[in-house]
Amino acid sequence: MSDASAWLARYEASHKNLTNPVIYWAAVPMVVLGTVGLLWALPVPAGFRNISPFLNWGSAFLMASVIYYFIISLSLAIGLLPFMLGVAFFQVWVVDSEFSLPRVSFGLLTAGIIGLGLGHRNQSSLRPLIEDLQMMMIGPAWLLSELYRKLGIPL
Repeated sequence: MSDASAWLARYEASHKNLTNPVIYWAAVPMVVLGTVGLLWALPVPAGFRNISPFLNWGSAFLMASVIYYFIISLSLAIGLLPFMLGVAFFQVWVVDSEFSLPRVSFGLLTAGIIGLGLGHRNQSSLRPLIEDLQMMMIGPAWLLSELYRKLGIPL
C-alpha cells in the first residue's frame, strides 16, 4: 500500500458516515484557507523578507505541503497544485485588500470547523472533528481522490 493509499484509507475510515457531505466539502477548503491565512499573518524574520516578499510561515507551509503531496502521489500533487496556488493567491488578495487577514482567516477557520462538525453531526464524539484538524492537509487530497475515483483517474 502506498503512502497516499494509507493516508487516504485512514482519513476515509472516519468519513464513511458524513451527515452533510456538501457542507463538509465546503468546510475542508475553509479550514485550509483559514489556517494558512493565520500562518501567513504571523510576523516573519527579516531574512524571509530579504529572500522574497511572499516568503512567510503560510507560504512555507504551502510549499512543504506541496512537496509532501509529490512524495505521496504524483497525480494527487498535480491535481492539488491549482488548489494550493488558489490558497496562496487568496492570501495575497486579502493582504492587498482592505480586509484584515487575521480576521478573515479566523472567520474562515471558525466557519470551517463548524462545517466539519456539521459534517460529523451524527457521531457522538468530537474525535472525528479533532482527527480532521490533525489531518487537515490530507482532507483536500481525500476530496480530490474521491473525484479521481469517479473519473477513473489512478492515484
